[in-house]
Amino acid sequence: MATMNISLPDLMKRWVETRTASGRFSNASDYVRHLIRRDQEREQASKMLQQAIDEGIASGEPEPFDFDEFHARMRERHGSN
Repeated sequence: MATMNISLPDLMKRWVETRTASGRFSNASDYVRHLIRRDQEREQASKMLQQAIDEGIASGEPEPFDFDEFHARMRERHGSN
């Protein structure tokens, strides 16, 4: 595993120390790795959302949506609740 040294303002350093003191993370490195994983997941989700938006735009003009007809179709398919 590679090593990386970072500098933090005192306030941030204390924050990391409180997060590790809570017991959820065994040390500062675990906490930072957790934050990086969350950032990677968020980036991936953002890319997937942008891809869906792009596909929607590329699919052409929107078609009218009849909510009553949709609702009736769903009641027929899944029961009338």
